[in-house]
Amino acid sequence: MKAMQILKQRVAVTLLVAITLLASTSSSFAASAGKTAGVKNVVLVHGAWADGSGWEGVYRILTRDGYRVSVVQNPLTSLADDVAATQRALASLDGPAILVGHSYGGVVITEAGTDPKVAGLVYIAAFAPDTGESIAQLIKDPAPGAPVPPILPPQEGFLLLDREKFPSAFAGDLDAKDAAFMADSMVPWSVTCFTGAITAPAWRVKPSWYLVATDDMMIPPGAQRGMSKRAGAVVVEQSGSHCVYISQPKAVAALIEKETRDVARTTNAASGSATGGSR
Repeated sequence: MKAMQILKQRVAVTLLVAITLLASTSSSFAASAGKTAGVKNVVLVHGAWADGSGWEGVYRILTRDGYRVSVVQNPLTSLADDVAATQRALASLDGPAILVGHSYGGVVITEAGTDPKVAGLVYIAAFAPDTGESIAQLIKDPAPGAPVPPILPPQEGFLLLDREKFPSAFAGDLDAKDAAFMADSMVPWSVTCFTGAITAPAWRVKPSWYLVATDDMMIPPGAQRGMSKRAGAVVVEQSGSHCVYISQPKAVAALIEKETRDVARTTNAASGSATGGSR
């Protein structure tokens, strides 16, 4: 009888130790997972004369890798309207997001990126204006020899590119048929987008990354480097036309994924410093 009681006690102690170890291991695993997991929401914002379908290659890579990707369809009727469209996409998400903009989409994310859900910004061959700046101001004095976008005079308040010059200016590294399709499916871009000015640039308060397209004939690479330096962005350079987000989706997706990890590490490091004290 006594031996049976001792055996029961030993079994109870063993179970208690096992439960304690399991709980400790689970907590450690959860804490480790929380520190290594990156931001899982990505919002893609297109630019002028295009729509969200150009992001398909990037979208497919990111979703394959486990990201929740939203593609904004800008109405291109005013900067305020496009910012509102981006804010609606952010509002639908269940957590922080990386906000990505191509070309004029960089203006949109610069204005919309102060949203609390935005953890970081990625500029893809994009404008990154400062307070009070618009695209009209940024391109009014091109550097000598720099390519000039073939923008036609406005018609009923909207701008288009010269169709014949579109392929070489906008999509120089795309298949000729794809470039022609983009030219024939151009989305008119409102003059009010072109002249819309930034009120509070998000890159001043959010970490930023920038991909410079070295063969860009719409936004000169030198201008891209200048804006990215001013924004304090982490910069990578990629051979590609203004359509680098279509022609080089792997490079673009890789930069976005890198930012999701870098933002998470920075956030966790800051959290650790705030809660862990000196070491």
